[in-house]
This record gives sequence, C-alpha cells and structure tokens, in this order.
Amino acid sequence: MPLSWNEIRSRALAFSSEWGGESSESAEARSFWDGFFNVFGVSRRRVASFEKHVKTIDGRDGYIDLLWKGVLLVEHKSRGKSLVHAHEQALGYFSGLTERDLPRYVLVSDFARFRLYDLDEDAQHEFRLEDLHKNINRFAFIAGYQTHKVQEQDPVNIKAAELMGKLHDKLRDIGYAGHDLEVYLVRLLFCLFAEDTGIFERQQFQGYITDRTAEDGSDLGAQLDTLFYVLNMPANARLANRDESLDAFPFVNGKLFEERLRPASFDRAMRESLLQCCSLDWSRISPAIFGSLFQSIMDKEARRNLGAHYTSEKNILKLINPLFMDDLRVEFEKAKTNKNKLLEFHKKLYGLKFLDPACGCGNFLVIAYRELRLLELEVLRVSKKGTRTFDVHSMISIDVDQFHGMEIEEFPAQIAQVAMWLMDHQMNMLVSQEFGMYFVRIPLKSSANIVHGNALRMDWRDVIPPERLNYIMGNPPFVGRQYRSAEQKAELLACYQHIKNAGIMDYVTAWYCKAVDYIANTDIRCAFVSTNSITQGEQVAPFWSELRSRNKIHIHFAHRTFKWTNEAKGKAAVFCVIIGFGGWEAKVKRLFEYENINAEPYEIKAQNINPYLVNAPDVFVGSRRSPICEVAPMVFGSMPNDSGNLLLSEKEKQELVAKEPNAKKYIRRFLNAEEFLHNKPRYCLWLVNCPPNVLREMPLVCKRVNAVRRHRDESSRGTTRELAKTPTLFGETRQSESAYLVVPGVSSERRYYIPVGFLPPDPIAGNLLYTVPNASLYDFAVITSLIHMAWMRVVCGRLESRYRYSANIVYNNFPWPKDPTSERTADIKAKAQTVLDARAQFPNSTFADLYDPLTMPPVLQKAHQSLDRAVDRAYRKAPFNNEAERVAFLFDLYRQYTAPLLPKEKRLCR
Repeated sequence: MPLSWNEIRSRALAFSSEWGGESSESAEARSFWDGFFNVFGVSRRRVASFEKHVKTIDGRDGYIDLLWKGVLLVEHKSRGKSLVHAHEQALGYFSGLTERDLPRYVLVSDFARFRLYDLDEDAQHEFRLEDLHKNINRFAFIAGYQTHKVQEQDPVNIKAAELMGKLHDKLRDIGYAGHDLEVYLVRLLFCLFAEDTGIFERQQFQGYITDRTAEDGSDLGAQLDTLFYVLNMPANARLANRDESLDAFPFVNGKLFEERLRPASFDRAMRESLLQCCSLDWSRISPAIFGSLFQSIMDKEARRNLGAHYTSEKNILKLINPLFMDDLRVEFEKAKTNKNKLLEFHKKLYGLKFLDPACGCGNFLVIAYRELRLLELEVLRVSKKGTRTFDVHSMISIDVDQFHGMEIEEFPAQIAQVAMWLMDHQMNMLVSQEFGMYFVRIPLKSSANIVHGNALRMDWRDVIPPERLNYIMGNPPFVGRQYRSAEQKAELLACYQHIKNAGIMDYVTAWYCKAVDYIANTDIRCAFVSTNSITQGEQVAPFWSELRSRNKIHIHFAHRTFKWTNEAKGKAAVFCVIIGFGGWEAKVKRLFEYENINAEPYEIKAQNINPYLVNAPDVFVGSRRSPICEVAPMVFGSMPNDSGNLLLSEKEKQELVAKEPNAKKYIRRFLNAEEFLHNKPRYCLWLVNCPPNVLREMPLVCKRVNAVRRHRDESSRGTTRELAKTPTLFGETRQSESAYLVVPGVSSERRYYIPVGFLPPDPIAGNLLYTVPNASLYDFAVITSLIHMAWMRVVCGRLESRYRYSANIVYNNFPWPKDPTSERTADIKAKAQTVLDARAQFPNSTFADLYDPLTMPPVLQKAHQSLDRAVDRAYRKAPFNNEAERVAFLFDLYRQYTAPLLPKEKRLCR
C-alpha cells in the first residue's frame, strides 16, 4: 500500500538531512539509493538492480549504475561533476537494452543535485537534495501515485492493441477460443492496468511472470490460472503455506476472477508477447477506451482501425455537460460558500442515478462517473478548508453502483463493468494525491449494474425503477431501413404498433420510444446521440408526432448536425445530432449550432427547439403531393428502369451511330444530378415517337430494347413486370415539352446555394433531377434564393452529409412570399436575370465550378446576394440577420399557411 504524501514528505526531509554530505564510494552510493527508494515506501531490491552490464552504442562494455527495467535509469557522479555528461552517458546505454527494458525516466545526480528527465513528456526538472521534500511529486511513479494526462490518440493505445491482438491470435490459433478466450483476455488486461495504476505493486504482475515461470512458457498457463484463483480469494481464506509472491497480490473480488476457465497453454513466443505487453505503461490508457481497446483486440480489422471504434471523450462531453454536469457545476458554485448547502449538495451527488440503455463497453458511463467524481473532489477541497482533521475515507461517497447499463452483447457488458472499476481506481488515486492519504476500494465491494440483454425487448423498470432514476443517456445504434436485419425490423415495429409508416424510421428511434414510455410522469432527463436523419426529411413528422402522442415531450437542448470525429484513417463519416429531452418545459433551452459539420459548436439560448432542432415553433413538415402555395408543380425527372440498356456513354453513342446512323435521331442528351452539375456527357435512347418499322431496322437498338424487356420481366415487383409491355419507353416518363427549371436531387453540403438552372426541352431529365415545367424567372429567383436554401437545409433529408432535395418535403411545404406586389416581383425578376447573366460570363465553367465555395466568382456571389435581399424584402421589410432567423420566420409562416382554421384555398404566392 502506498505511503501517504505526508509520510513521504517527512521521510524526504529525514533523508536529505542524513545524506547532506558527499557520497561517491560504491557502497555509500548503494546505501544512498536504497534510502532514496525507501523514502517512497519501495524496496529498491525488489524493483531495481545496480551495475547492470550492457554493450554501449560503440560496442564497449558499460555498467548502468541503477536500472529499474522499463521505468528508471540512474547515473550518478561524484559531487560537482557534470550532470550533462552523466545524461549523455545514460543515453549511451539505451542501445544495449531491449525495447521493453527502455526506461521512461532518466535520473542523473552528484548526490547533491538531481536532474530528472521524463522522456515521454520531453521534460526535465532539477533541484538540490535539500529540496527533495518539495519535489516528491516528481517521483510519483515510484510511490505508486503516478497519473497521466490521457490522450485519446496516445501511441500506447495502438501499441497495446497490437500486442494484445497478437497474443489473442496465438491463443485462438491453438484452439483456445470463444467465451474462455474473451474472459481470459479481460483478466489479463485488468492485471496489466492494475500493476501500472497502483492496484498491484509496480511491476508485480510482470515480476511474477519473469521470476515464477519458465522462459519456454510451458508453465505460464498453469501459473496464471493459480494467480487468477488467488485474486478471487480473501487473504484469510488462502492456504497457510502459500507462495509469498502470490500472497502479495490483493483480493480483487467483483466476480472478475470468479469463473473457472480452461487453463491456457503458452510457448516461448507467447510468453514474450505477454511480457512485451507488461512493458507498456498501461496507466496512460484511459478506462474510457478500455472496452473499445478490448474490442479491437478481438477483431483484426478493428485493430487496424482502432480510432474508429471508440467514441471520443470530446463528443461524450457534448452530451453529459448540458444534460447534467453544467447544472451541477452551477449549483456547486452557489453552495460552496455555505457549509450546510454544500453538505446537502454532496448528498445530492451521491444520490444521483444514471442509465445507459445501449452502453456497449461503457464509454458514456465511465466519462460521466469521472466527471461526477471530479466535481466531488471540488466539494472535498472546499470542505477541507478551515478543518484541522479531515477523514477523506469517510467523505468520498460517489460510487460506481450509481450507474446502470444495458448491453445486448455479453462481453462488452462485462468490459463496461471492469472499465468502471478502473476509472474508480484512477479517481481514488487522484484523491490520494490531493489529500496525501492513500484511498483505495480493493477488494471491490460495489459495481456498476450492467445488465446483459436486449434493451428493446426488456422492461427497463426491471433494471432500475423510474422513481429511483435521474438521467438516461447514451449512443444507441443507428441502422437505416436498408441495413436492418429482420430481427431489428421486428423490434422497431414493436415500438410503433399503430404507426403505418414505421418502417421509414431509423433503428435508433426505438430507444426514444422506450425512453418516453419509461419517463412518463417523472422528472427524468434524457439525451441520446442519434443519426441526423431523425431531424430531417420524411422521418420527422411521424416520429415526433408519435413521441408526443405518448408523452408531452419537450426538447431541452440539442446539438445540430456535426461530424462524429474519430482519428482513424479510412473511417466512415457519421453525421450526428444530440437531443436532450424530458417530460416538461425547461426554463433554459440551449441550442448548439455549427458553422459547418467540422466546426466547433456555439451556443444560443432558444425560446423553443422544434423537432428540426431550430429555434422556432413546433411544426411538422410532412410529405405533400402538391404545394401549400399557388405555384407551379415540381415533379421528378424521367426514370429509365432499364438496367442501363437505354443509357449510353459518349463512346457507346458514337459506336452505335457509326453502325446504325438512323439511331442518331432517337438519341437525346440525358442528365441526372451528376451530369447537370459537372456537365458530363451522357445520352439515352428516347424512342417515344419511333415507328416500329424504323425500330426493326436498327438491330442493335432492338437488342437493347429486348434487354430492357427481360430486365423488367424478371423483376419481383408487379408494376415493373407490367412495364415490360412497353420496353421502348422509360419506366416513368415526365419529360417537359417546353423549357423547364431543374433542381438536382443531391448536392454537396459545401455549396451555399444548390445550383438551379433552366434547360430546353431536348435534354432528358433523369429521376435524380426535379423539374418545374414552364417555370418563370420569378420561380427561379425564389427557388435559388438564400431563404429557400435555408428552408431546404433544415427540412430536407441527407445522403450522408449531402443535401437531398425533395419536392414532397422541401418544395411543396415551402412558404412563398404572400401576395408580392408587381413592383416587388419585377425587382426580383431583374435580380434573377443578373444571376443568370453572371453565370453566362463563364461559359466553360460547370455548375460545380461556379458554386464551389473556393471558386465561386465574386460577380456571381454579388448577384446572388442582391437577389437574396430582394427576395427577403418580399417577406418582410426588416432584414434578416442570419439564416436561423430566416428559418424561424418561415416556420411561423408555414404554421399560418397550414392552420386548419384558415380558408383551405392556397395562398396566392406569385
């Protein structure tokens, strides 16, 4: 058990007084360093050796004055000698050490001066012997109190995954697999953490393997089996003639070592792999990624891409801070000047209960526990002021049993529990350092309540009754309808028993339904990370209507769309929102906006946060077949449904015309979003008016038509098979016979404006384009304006992060200006023509070129800005300050236009 800092400080003062004179003889030096280690309550003989022989970089024999393998190298000189030379000499020994024996710290001294180098942090500290008591914190790694600033992308995380992964693969290859292997590795990981974080003595586990097992690994499995048995055995229940090295290990409890497993078998290489794992500093690995690290070990692909398999602490804090930590910190600031209020606040902290109903490996629970313990530490600091006696052991009250979770897979559930213990221990070490009193909870008496089961099929009340719970949080799985398994579909539909279009919902929405039912008539606050699709497009209206029909749910805070950031290469981008909600109106509603998906959030105080995560009234923009205003209809382009047989590339077109010149008359330019935006050449066979005798004279065209017929005949859909009767035609034909306006169905989120343009009737618009036949210049002006783009950005769906425009959602629900004057309309048309004229100045540029934020010509930018102001004035005289203000105005206007008590005739918006 580590000494308290007060005891270490007293010993340091005594040591400085005893060794104030010069020490240069070998025997005196050894006594000096024995005494130095004793200051920190550690036996030098157990951890470090004198005169370690090595070969220096130039091949000569060298002798390290003192070496603690993997931790500390000491080089001492006589009083007054150069410490710079001593440091250079120490570094010269590194080439003679194995990688796992390389130290993190180098200490050089002339017995009067000390200079400590931390090679990991690239830092050095120098002080005199008489000031040792002021610098004992520099040697926390000796005392067993070492803490680190944990970095999510610390290279040791990757190294640890690689080494443990190799050991996992070797055990699996010899047939040690499945349940036993997974539990075995969890135990090994716990032991590796334990010896670097003060649960075990420093290098106790590594020393046991090195000293008590054969180098060929033949008895390692049996020895580890014995160790695991001992770790599950209280000291008073162990055998009287027990091995001293085994007996030195503490009783762990917590059921981690309770189950008896098949003994594993090791060889020389496997033993060496385990020792290499021991050589890492596991205290640098955050318990927050402990579970994800374990998962990466079990999966080679995940191991290569470790960063993609854990949720960053930064993102977790985006949820837990506004859910509860920010309020608790404010409450602490108010209570800390009043002893009684502070006591009541402390009681509140250890009475709080938390639930993550999709906890995985426990990331959210672990970080939430850490933040709560750090706040309790602030409480203890204030409570200690002005008191002569302070028993930290009786004051620490927050414990892991305040946290509950559900996890569908068995071993992530177990890992979550272990990760909570590890974080608890790290926080206990922090408390020990803070107050100079060793505090530890070994053997384990409390544990997080992690239930292995399917949260969507369980009654959450069986995990914890709602009257005992305060907060629900987490990151439930996102699974779109095209990726769901049959079982997941059944689970989702079970949550939406009376909703006809439940199938469009994302899988994550099922957790919202379960949570809303669970928190009815309680003060429980909830927050989930979710796919942004539940706040956009067609899901919004049925999803949020259903939630509010079950319970009067209000959104308390929200993060609008941001990119779920991990550092791994080749990872798939995930675009998320965070939604905090409860069954009552919050006094303060916090909305976190992002300038772009990669930016940092900025907070606004909202009057109301609606289901689109906008500071605007609660309205639902559902799918409509016709516009709410009296405007030209917007329709899909024509869909081939041809398996590609009616479509031609530039090369295919040339080859076909060369062989069948008559086909040229029936080949038309074909445009989908990609071709429209990038001006890519693509063509189609447009055989609408092709006489049968002409068609029969073109065998290559007939071959393609026949292929279309076969494709449609083989379809499982009856409507498609019916189309086989007309194989010369597109499956759906909506081509305008006059000029028309085009809006691409998908466009990059980087563009401030979706490129909108006029086309003559000859090019065929595909089904990834929306068209407005016979559109006017005024139609173009409003659709391309910033206020329409702002509406689109809020209500449209997304394809990944790209805008997915929709006639039924975006266009048909858009509130156009009400009854604009002829003068206003004329001004808008003039400004719209200016936009078209600006484009015409760059005939060789594509829409993608013109509307790329980096390459958009200034003249085009100015033309759009002038048009935006003109369209804004058609809505109101006062200018809009930002896009959020435009959207809030539009939602209010939408509510007016669609109010059921108003006349049903459409508003004249032209």
